[in-house]
Amino acid sequence: MPASADAPDVDVEHVGSGSRRTRVTRVETSAGDGGRPFVLVAGVGVAATYFEFLAPSLAERGDVYALDLPGFAGMPRPGDQPTAQFFADRVEEVLDHYGLDDPVIIGHSMGTQVVTEVLVRRPQLRHAVLVSPVVNDQESTLPIVAVRFAQSAMRETLHLAMTALSAYVLCGVVYFVQVLPHMLRYRLIERMPHVDASVLFIRGEFDATSPRRFHSRLVAAARHARRWEIRGASHSIINAHAVGAADLIVRHADDSLGQRGRVPAEQAAVPPPPHAGIDVVVSALRERFSEWFSALRGDEAGVERAKERHAHILWRAYSRSGNDPRRSQKP
Repeated sequence: MPASADAPDVDVEHVGSGSRRTRVTRVETSAGDGGRPFVLVAGVGVAATYFEFLAPSLAERGDVYALDLPGFAGMPRPGDQPTAQFFADRVEEVLDHYGLDDPVIIGHSMGTQVVTEVLVRRPQLRHAVLVSPVVNDQESTLPIVAVRFAQSAMRETLHLAMTALSAYVLCGVVYFVQVLPHMLRYRLIERMPHVDASVLFIRGEFDATSPRRFHSRLVAAARHARRWEIRGASHSIINAHAVGAADLIVRHADDSLGQRGRVPAEQAAVPPPPHAGIDVVVSALRERFSEWFSALRGDEAGVERAKERHAHILWRAYSRSGNDPRRSQKP
């Protein structure tokens, strides 16, 4: 977890106009000054809160831009068809707005489809990370995908389940149902041959939605690819196993990562905060609820205040842990 002497600086801004607005949560630390930026794109229905541990870890190396795309996390629902191409347009708006010429761009779940579309359009991007990519084209019907997600969800933590549920409520059933068919029809494996960037594929050991065979075929289809697995993890690696994911992402961006390997679960999991009593837990939950309620009401200033307070609570809970950085190990 972050070891910076300074608390992270969290800012919430918006890019775009009308119902095509994207909420951008910027996370910066003094340790990350001058490093390459990271752009984080979450999956269907979920919010940038999924990156609560990954974002500050990456901010030790460079500024982080975590996106809430239109229709998600309380953002207005657009009138456009919610395709991967539409969401890729929004990501490109963010890249252009901040002048991000060569960020490390990271997608999780359906976010991998959006990131892939951006990569196809922008061959100058050098590194990308696709975490828990979907949909497996050999199991792309709704009943099978639903079963695979249920199998994966059984391995997730209660904290993660509540984080996801709160995000799904903000997204709403109607919009989720509108997005779902486009996600199911998208063929990631057909787009990979058109990607010039060096791509890192990461999956959890127990992720039924993104099986090993699917990753094997994705790597074979890609021009430049690495593949890694995190033991003990399921679909939502970016949260419960953010330590391992951050280490893999940073080493991939530095081109110091092997072509394939596995990370032990104990080295990848987010450790318990060493300075967190019941008061810290209650405060963190209070700020998460405040953020959710503010997003529900359309109070963007309230969203920013709650995000910043929550980030500072986590920083205080972890900042004096004294743990050595955890390194992934090749088997």
